[in-house]
Formats: sequence, C-alpha cells, structure tokens
Amino acid sequence: MTKRLSSSRTFIFLADLVALTSVRMTVAAAAVHPDGYVEIRDRLKDVIISGGENISSVEVEGALLRHPAVQEVAIVGMPDERWGEAPHAFVVLKAGATATETELRNYARDHLAHFKCPQRIQFVSELPKTATGKVQKYVLRGKPAISKQ
Repeated sequence: MTKRLSSSRTFIFLADLVALTSVRMTVAAAAVHPDGYVEIRDRLKDVIISGGENISSVEVEGALLRHPAVQEVAIVGMPDERWGEAPHAFVVLKAGATATETELRNYARDHLAHFKCPQRIQFVSELPKTATGKVQKYVLRGKPAISKQ
C-alpha cells in the first residue's frame, strides 16, 4: 500500500524505515521513496525476528501466494530454539489443487532469501478471520487476543 506523507500522522524516522503511529496506535514499518510516497511494508507486530534478521510476513505471504496451488496463506513467527523465532506458514490450497510442504518450501527458496523461507508449512482448510475478513494471526500463534496484565 502506498500513501503520500500526511500531517495527520506522526512519523518517526529510523534509518530507511519509518514507524507510523495513528490515533489508534497502529504501528507499521514503511519505506519513504524519493518522490515523497510512503510504502507500508508490514505491521511491526507481524515482523518476525529470526537470528537477528527482520522478516516481513507480508513479503513471504506474497511470494507463496504466487504459487499456482495456493489460495490463501498466513505467515507467523513461531518460537525456535536456534533462531529465537522462525517463519511458519499456514496455507489454504485452491479447490482441487495439491502441493506438498517440500514443494512450497522449494518454491519459497527460489523466490526469497533462504532465511525468509518458512521453517514449517501447515495445510489448513481455512484461516481464522474476524467478521471483516482480517486473518487472526494471534489465533494461529496460539496466543490470547488480549494479554493479562
């Protein structure tokens, strides 16, 4: 998604990335282009940090969605003993299509840096969604929506 810089938002510049905060405190990682446009890359809470590398779940999802057998996909960070966190894919296949975990992992390796490829791929019949159709990634991670304080 691309948006022109707006005075209604607060921009915090961090190297090449921008952290955007709105009134509802949604924070996103973005890049500012020379022509003044801001490209939203991912929500910061959905960025996976694996072995010190930042992995955009949106980038990995986009790569897997280009596979002809994939209908929907959600990427979440799952605990990993070696890397701290690793990408995990939840995939819904198109009706009548078939694919294996190895096939999708190899496809991801052909289109992404090796560290961005999902460590595990789990096939599901549908992704959990809100009433408005947004994927509930916290459900996939197995965590409650609101943490107790």
